[in-house]
Amino acid sequence: MISPSATPFPYLNRELSLLAFQERVLEEACDERNPLLERVKFLSIFGSNMDEFFMIRVAGIRKQLDSYVPELSPDGLSPREQLARIRKRALDLFEKAHRCYREQLLPELKKAGIHILDYNKLSRAQRARVDEYFDTIVFPVLTPLGLDPGHPFPHISNLSLNLAIVIRDKAGVERFARLKVPNTLPPLLPVKRSSGGVRKDGTVAHHHYFVWLDQVIMANVGVLFPGMEVVGSYPFRVIRDADIEIQELEADDLLETVQQSIRRRKFGSVVMMAIHKNMPRPVRQLLAENLEIKSTDVYTLSGPLALVHLGYLYNHVERLDLKYPPYKPAIPKPFRNANLAHEIFDAIRQENILLHHPYDSFVPVIDFLNAAARDPQVLAIKQTLYRVGQNSPIVNALLEAVERGKQVAVLVELKARFDEESNIGWARMLEQAGVHVVYGLMGLKTHTKVGMVVRREGDGIRRYLHLATGNYNPITAFFYEDLGMFTCDETLADDVTHLFNYLTGYSTLQNYKKLLVAPVNLRQGLERLIRREIEHAKHGKDAYMIIKVNSLVDPAMIRVLYEASQAGVRIDLLVRGMCSLIPGVEHWSENIRVISIVGRFLEHSRIFYFWNDGNEQVFLGSADLMTRNLEHRVETVFPVEDEKHIRYLRDHVLENYLKDNVNARQMLPDGKYVRLHPTHKESAISVQNLLMRSLHD
Repeated sequence: MISPSATPFPYLNRELSLLAFQERVLEEACDERNPLLERVKFLSIFGSNMDEFFMIRVAGIRKQLDSYVPELSPDGLSPREQLARIRKRALDLFEKAHRCYREQLLPELKKAGIHILDYNKLSRAQRARVDEYFDTIVFPVLTPLGLDPGHPFPHISNLSLNLAIVIRDKAGVERFARLKVPNTLPPLLPVKRSSGGVRKDGTVAHHHYFVWLDQVIMANVGVLFPGMEVVGSYPFRVIRDADIEIQELEADDLLETVQQSIRRRKFGSVVMMAIHKNMPRPVRQLLAENLEIKSTDVYTLSGPLALVHLGYLYNHVERLDLKYPPYKPAIPKPFRNANLAHEIFDAIRQENILLHHPYDSFVPVIDFLNAAARDPQVLAIKQTLYRVGQNSPIVNALLEAVERGKQVAVLVELKARFDEESNIGWARMLEQAGVHVVYGLMGLKTHTKVGMVVRREGDGIRRYLHLATGNYNPITAFFYEDLGMFTCDETLADDVTHLFNYLTGYSTLQNYKKLLVAPVNLRQGLERLIRREIEHAKHGKDAYMIIKVNSLVDPAMIRVLYEASQAGVRIDLLVRGMCSLIPGVEHWSENIRVISIVGRFLEHSRIFYFWNDGNEQVFLGSADLMTRNLEHRVETVFPVEDEKHIRYLRDHVLENYLKDNVNARQMLPDGKYVRLHPTHKESAISVQNLLMRSLHD
């Protein structure tokens, strides 16, 4: 239900819109067309997404409420009203998720030979094997913590699964103890040695048997309290506020400040506690009082408290027949015969090269930086790093470049949420090797994805660029859909040079020639492009735009899109996640369609297409249409000017996104989404499957 908006136009609450996206992820777990273990993975992703939703979004609203900040959301809801609606919606989603797990996935896993067993249903032989594992592996790791005048209530760490244990001594006095389920052990214990892996002879077992670790501990918990009676043990899970607030103006050293903030994250206030319905009221009250939470922060669930742990099953069961068929990304033609460093630069000099991941391989990006590191003609490398992952070949290439005497400057964004610790490690390693490391700008998060190689050629230099919509992470490049472009366009190179001067020094350039840069000119540039379509419509010309982003919640940008619709501009919006714009509302958005696609790959690229009276323009970039991206981050959006690339993006990519009737959902005027299906006259079209096939044809 859409509430009356505080804005002078229709606006859907962003938190409820984000929960609607989580429902679309959950739908993939319930969709029988997906391979069985992929469905398990989607349920794990849903659990992980919900964890982050509470850690970040709910925590932020709780801070508003606790600070007595009276600010309403753009749709006119107070913090208290938002929390109430979130709770109702989240409980509904959790119930659907556990019903999917219980009624669909468990029976189908059993049919496929993958058995998640309850401890109390194990056979005598199975129980003996599991108990032996408990005695030898689990028991030495466990540390029960009592609660009495000499033992204060222990700290319950974020995302930890715990047991609240009630014990009774010989005098009949009941006591409370807390036991953390160790996260250093598998959450699902293999009942057989062959479960989840391959046999010694190299064959794969058809039947795999698992039991939840917390159930095994609960069944054996009595050995931790000899001489006492275990009255009951009850699992509970805690989610804490994990949103880092960095007081940059008071920080002399941003690196040290981020490290302190990460430590504080582990001790943030509790925003959600998950329990089962069999937990007695006194135990529930004891936990709530000591964790300082209200009854509305307690969620009673009917299945695993940590759905994210189902990811273990996906990662450890060697059943390729129950997963998506393996996909090998293609090497783009210009790079297929470019084996030497100078050949890579020759290829880029001959033409701009567009990469579409994961359909195109990420290897050329790594090769580009390796070539730059080893080519004696390369003088300098400048690079932004937002999320690079573990054992990064990107970082290794930069380190090699320094060793070979190149000038290397890297901006490492320390405030990349949940990647701070990894980025701090890379930053220190790069610094120690002699790289010029910058930690970002005061008050801004650097989200732009750009690299520049400065190469001596003849009597001058040439600058080679890689501009992208996604991170320099070769692991996520296998399942994030993103776009990147290699170019040595001189005008773009001038802009990127000024951009790096802005990031590393004090440049205040306002008039970039081709780039749209946030927070400098991106908002104004996008609005100018939209208003140009409005003018075409007002003059009776065909006006059309397609925008593909992850999120659309910025009120000002929504307002100008409504204005365009009212002027007669046709607008197709491909918004994977949050979308606060509401299509199909009379007098506001009759000319707007909103599509969300959730499938095998995470839709991550940002594409901005404008018909422009037949002189089509396409832009790619790192920015979503959110206030934080447009005003509080450094972002870049760059033009695609080659006709063949425009045709690929418009006619092959965007056109097929709009035709998708397998993984697409369309938003209705009431803010709800309906899944699209092919009619009896239509063929089934999955844009992701189509792109996987077409790049290998």
